[in-house]
Parts: sequence; structure tokens; C-alpha cells
Amino acid sequence: MEAAWEKESESKKNLRLFGTASFLNDFGSDMVYPIWPMFVTSVMGANVAILGLLDGLGDALVSFSQAASGYASDRLQRRKVFIWTGYLAGAISRVGYAVSTVWPHLLVFRSLDRIGKIRTAPRDAVVADMSTAKDRGRNFGFLRLMDNAGAVCGIVTCLLLFDIGYRNLFLLAAVPSLLGVVLIMRFLREPVPAGARAFKGLSLRSLDKNLKIFIFLNAVYALGAFSYSFLLLYAHEGGVDPSILPLLYLAFTVTAAVFSLPFGRLADRWGRKPVFFMGLVLWAMTCGGFLILKGVWGAVVCLTLFGLHRAANDPAQKALVSELSPEHMRASTLGGLQMVIGLCALPSSFLAGLLWTTAGHGVPLYCSLALTIVAAVLLLFVEEKGRRNLFNGGVENYGSGKE
Repeated sequence: MEAAWEKESESKKNLRLFGTASFLNDFGSDMVYPIWPMFVTSVMGANVAILGLLDGLGDALVSFSQAASGYASDRLQRRKVFIWTGYLAGAISRVGYAVSTVWPHLLVFRSLDRIGKIRTAPRDAVVADMSTAKDRGRNFGFLRLMDNAGAVCGIVTCLLLFDIGYRNLFLLAAVPSLLGVVLIMRFLREPVPAGARAFKGLSLRSLDKNLKIFIFLNAVYALGAFSYSFLLLYAHEGGVDPSILPLLYLAFTVTAAVFSLPFGRLADRWGRKPVFFMGLVLWAMTCGGFLILKGVWGAVVCLTLFGLHRAANDPAQKALVSELSPEHMRASTLGGLQMVIGLCALPSSFLAGLLWTTAGHGVPLYCSLALTIVAAVLLLFVEEKGRRNLFNGGVENYGSGKE
């Protein structure tokens, strides 16, 4: 009984620690993101296609870094080193943005920034291991809440200190991530991965067919899910002044922060599939909204829908993948999913930029809507592990709640 209490206490401590580190890192990163499109296109002189290349390349590197760190974390039975190193890479990249003089320099530092995502798969595996089916969605929702709460503070800081200039903001943005590095190194005890002794390598044959379908549908969806930079540009094309774009990004982030935990809890109660399906619908509504709504209020509606989409998508996605994957391959599987998504994100953002410039800015939205519908249909063929829900013919079934 005492051992169980100590384990629960350690799990809560780790969750708070991860939440604080995530808050600090997103505090720094979201001092950069609202002004990133304007910095790349206006200050560094790159066009929209180059912006798409930078964002797409960044997403692709996220995929490789998460897959590699997930595999290495399972193989080496280590989590901590990948987590603090990832935060450190993010801090260094922001210093790099500040000293860059031409846009090709951004390729290097954008790459380093996104390689910093090596922290995510090992961290998410720790969260999955210390959770049960009854609270896994809530725990992932809490992390997303802290991510977005840090982002809100970062955006507000960006707005308040915008007059100090892009480069000074980038330097300041490195500080919170450095604090996150210190916290992880000082207070995180090296966790033991679940099923670590059984890990003998990554094998696709050992993956559940439902997991394979889910990974594939995420790939289809990611092909049309271009980066947030394009949503800000759509708002600008709809008549929104560039000075208001950070406020719109703030609206999206506040929405994601407020609803991440409720959507995580809903995923525990209703099931992962219904909540993930809601996320797909909300993305489709975002795309449709930008096609028909114009002006500031139209952009507010669309960015709010995008915030709801992100709040629903992340907790349900990670909880479902964690439960469908073998315990000894959780970090590898979580990282592998992000690799697939990132590989699809590179052509997605780049092609969105090309379609914008050659065929019209509405074409990427129509393409994304079509791919989202395909992903939603494929989701119907995925069955959740040990659970029946609205999509699986009944109510949830946890059994004892143990795994």
C-alpha cells in the first residue's frame, strides 16, 4: 500500500515537473511564433514558398528527431537526457534567429529548434507509463494545457515588448527554455520505461492493425494540415492588419489552453476516437471558415475553431497511440507517429505555398478539406483497446481500469 502511494506521488510530481518545463519552453517559443511569418517574409526577404519550406522542413525534422529519440530511449532505457537536451536545443535556436542576417541562416536554426523535439516522445512515454486508462487522456490534456498556458504568456510578452525589436525578442525567448533545462536536470529522477527489459528492437509486425490504420489516417490528414503560418496569412489576406495577427494567434492559443484539459477528460470518459473525430471536424470547419469568412471577426472565429481542434486532437491522439502500442515500444511508437506526420508535413506546407502562389490561396483549403474527410472515414475502422464507445457500438468498458 505504501509503495503504491509513493508511486502515485512520484507520478504526480513528474507530471507537475513536465508541465512546468512545458510551460517555460512554450513561453519562449511563442514569443517567436506570432512574428515568425512577418520576420521571414518582411525582415529576411523570403517569399511565401520559402516560408512554407522552412515550416515544412521544421515539421519533417520534428518527425525524424522524435522517431530517433523514441527508439533510442526504448533501446537505452533512458528518458531524462533526451528531455533536457531537447529544451536546450530550442534555447540555442532562438539565439541563432537573433544573429541571422539572411534567410538561409534560418534553415540551420529552424532545424535545430525542431530537432529539440527529441524531448517529446520520451516524455510522453513517461506520462503514458505512469497513467491508467482512466486518467491518460486527462494527463495528456494537462500537458497540452501547460503548453498553451506558456504560449499565452509568451504571446502577451511579445505584444508588450514588440517595440524592442525582433532580434531582442528572440534573445529574450531563449531564457525560459534554459530554466526548463535546469528544472529537468535537477529534479527529474530517471524513470524506468514500462516493459523495458522486453525491448528487442522495433518491428512493424508487432504493431496492432488498428494502430497501423490510425497512423495511416494521421498521415493522410497531415498531408493537408499545413502550418499555422498559413492561417495567419489567410487572415491577412482577408483584410486583417499585420499588427493584429499576434492577437489572433493569442485567441487561438487561449482557446487551446482552456479546452485541452476538458477534451482530455472527455477522451477518458467518451473514448479517444470520438474526441479525435471532433478534432478532425473542427479542422474542417477552420478551413471552411477561411473560405467564406472575411475580416477581423471572421479570422477570430476561424482561429478559435483551430484552437478547439488542437485542444481535442493532441490528448486523444497520444492516449490512443499509447494504448494501442506495446508497452515496451511506447516511446518508439509515439515517435514513429510523429515521424510519419512530419514527413507528410514537409510536402504539405511546401505545396500549400506553391498552390497559394500559382493557383490561388483558396486551393490549399479545398485540398485540406478533402484529405480530412478521407481521414475521418478511415477512423471508423479503428477499434480502441479494451473499450467500447460511441464509435465502437456502446458505452465505454474499462474493466478494472488496470492495464
